[in-house]
Amino acid sequence: MDKRLYIDVHIVQTVPPANLNRDDQGNPKEAYFGGVRRARVSSQAWKRATRTAFARHAPEQDHATRTKRIVAELAKRLAVRTGLDTEQSGRLAAKLLEPLGIKEGKKAGDTAYLLFFGYRQLEDIIDLVADQATELAALDDDRLSAAVKELPVAKKLQSGHPMDVALFGRMVADIPSLNVDAAAQVAHALSTHAVELEFDYYTAVDDENLKEETGAGMIGTIGFNSATLYRYATVGLHQLAANLGDIDAALDAVEVFVQHFARSIPSGHQNSFAHRTLPSLVAVVVRDDQPVNLVSAYERPVVHREGQEEGIAELSALRLASEYERATRQWGDAPVHTAVCHTFDSEGATAARLASTFGTEQTFPELAAGLRGALVESIKKAG
Repeated sequence: MDKRLYIDVHIVQTVPPANLNRDDQGNPKEAYFGGVRRARVSSQAWKRATRTAFARHAPEQDHATRTKRIVAELAKRLAVRTGLDTEQSGRLAAKLLEPLGIKEGKKAGDTAYLLFFGYRQLEDIIDLVADQATELAALDDDRLSAAVKELPVAKKLQSGHPMDVALFGRMVADIPSLNVDAAAQVAHALSTHAVELEFDYYTAVDDENLKEETGAGMIGTIGFNSATLYRYATVGLHQLAANLGDIDAALDAVEVFVQHFARSIPSGHQNSFAHRTLPSLVAVVVRDDQPVNLVSAYERPVVHREGQEEGIAELSALRLASEYERATRQWGDAPVHTAVCHTFDSEGATAARLASTFGTEQTFPELAAGLRGALVESIKKAG
């Protein structure tokens, strides 16, 4: 696919008191932006939440994992496929991966760094030796190393990428041939307004305390905040198609990414806060020049004034529309496609403003289906 197409996803989402993503002190992450402190959720946290959502809705063989234990995972699957015992499968797995030059970790059997790969890719590696596994396992170390040295193990990890790896990429600093350029970029989510850190002082009662005993069984504090967040991500369809080797698979992956990026949420302290919400607004913008993060809409923090009818989420949505219109007008780079799904009053002024900016309000399934159609049409026009 020669044509460049970027799918920008803009989300406004309100989260109640929560600690979605903690810092090294155990408090919600923050950032200083526009002269005030903001709530922040790191891109890594939301990418992991999105990947976890993928896994819940995909067959096991299409899953990916990020781990230091690739040898152990390969050995486990070798044992299942070939009937080798634990020692034999572990030895063969280590020899198969040895030519890659992956650095060993401090713990026996671990690699020095996390590797991101798909389960199907491991099965492809096993296919190379499945018919001769027993004979290979019977060889001594030197002869086994020689026997597997020329097998295209690296090639199996360089192709057939699962959707997770194709979207989020893989970096192996000392083995550049295993690197995969990420097709998706995810920004740190920021509150559209100033936020103050608060603390929940809690006590836990010992249910077996005798009546004459007093005091709590446990006392502690949890830092939290509540915020309306601006979330942004972009996917390069051209890079995604290159990573997956198939345009239809790339279109499927875009749909899955938009679906689960919008619906997912980090799970930090979820049992304490039950913080899961859905976005108030999801706007999708397809561009053929470059991705554009619209966080500048909130450089001046949103402030809710007494008597103001709109809440912070609605004011944030209006800010987003204004920033998008201004940027498009001033830079003269009209997008290929826009669409919006939101939960504001469909008869109100905010809905009318959003419609004039991003198009007629749609349900989320309609937005996803329309996005695929727009991408297909754009590809056809490019020839």
